[in-house]
Amino acid sequence: MQSGIAKRSVVIKGHKTSLSLEDPFWSALWEIARNKGSTIGGLVAQIDSQRTGTNLCSAIRMYVFEYFKGSREQALEH
Repeated sequence: MQSGIAKRSVVIKGHKTSLSLEDPFWSALWEIARNKGSTIGGLVAQIDSQRTGTNLCSAIRMYVFEYFKGSREQALEH
């Protein structure tokens, strides 16, 4: 499975920044934002404010991983 990296601009707290993520991560971010009633910019701002010592793209990938890992674990408990 091959996935290209897509570079997109996101506005975080009024500042435009470019993020390079693989297509599945962009799709997952859209899904998470929709589930939370947020925008991509709002979700990325939240992730940005909580990250420690890592670059933003890595923090986003870990957030997506943890989000779906948690969802899977919750589903297995029920």
